[in-house]
Amino acid sequence: MIALADWLQQCNIRSVAMESTGVYWIPLYQILETHGFEVFLVNAHHVKNVPGRKSDVSDCQWIQYLHSVGLLKASFRPPDEICVLRSFWRHREGLVRMAAEHIQHMQKALSQMNLQLHHVLSDIVGVSGTAILDAILAGERDPATLANLCNRRIRSPRQTVAKSLEGDYRPEHLFVLRQSLTAYRFYKHLMAEVDLELEQRMRELPRAEHAPDKRPSGTKKRIYQRAGNEPSFDLKAELFRIAGVDLTDVPGISTLTAHTVLMEVGTDVSRFRNASAFASWLGSVRRSRSVAERSFTPALARSRTEQPSHCDSEPTASITLRIIWETSTAR
Repeated sequence: MIALADWLQQCNIRSVAMESTGVYWIPLYQILETHGFEVFLVNAHHVKNVPGRKSDVSDCQWIQYLHSVGLLKASFRPPDEICVLRSFWRHREGLVRMAAEHIQHMQKALSQMNLQLHHVLSDIVGVSGTAILDAILAGERDPATLANLCNRRIRSPRQTVAKSLEGDYRPEHLFVLRQSLTAYRFYKHLMAEVDLELEQRMRELPRAEHAPDKRPSGTKKRIYQRAGNEPSFDLKAELFRIAGVDLTDVPGISTLTAHTVLMEVGTDVSRFRNASAFASWLGSVRRSRSVAERSFTPALARSRTEQPSHCDSEPTASITLRIIWETSTAR
């Protein structure tokens, strides 16, 4: 691919159009962009009407012709530094999902032993939950002793917690519980490593030009509390430093949501022509069904699912993203 980029430079090529197919386009796109080419990443739906019999050769010739006459529009791709952070963040989201699967395995093992711990504790992998699980795996079976391991902030009465720990402790389910808890802690360790890398990369991003030194007090009445899967560093402060505005003060936007939007788009939203295009790109607007889809919908179901045109309202998510777009462009 490097030889291809060198050959294109020898041919005095300045702009390259390529179709997005899976993830195979990513290394070539990055190499061409590094070599200084203007790369157009084209949506496959926009170039699917190839005249004649379709083949890879005719397909690329058709793309080259459309690009030469200026009929192709490049898909949005954030800057390289945002793409790096996005890869780390998407990998972390995958680790969170895998850790959540092992929590479900622990809950299943507890239920099979008639241990209803997850009904009296909101989080079985919290401080109190892990203390009880470790004691069970260490051989403790007395419900009262296990219940006394709860933190003082647990609201459930100790008698209720002890009652939920009266079960049938079977070795096969204890084995599953042990392995699931070990796997959960392993993924939590991997998430901590990703957090360190994320914190370092985010600090390399420049501070917003008009960002004040101190974050203003928010307008939300609810006191901010860190989410269970939130990174260990002060993510809210880093978001404010990079964006220049407190995106978490937007109604319906949490710290994790604001961080996800920032990692997917970046701080420059000027490439979107308006807030509606921004919300549409993020996939937060309702999909318009085709005439064929509406024709095959039964009349009764259609009357329940479709609203009259004068009653249509913009989804709450689109309104929230419109506020984010207007806030970012107003800096």
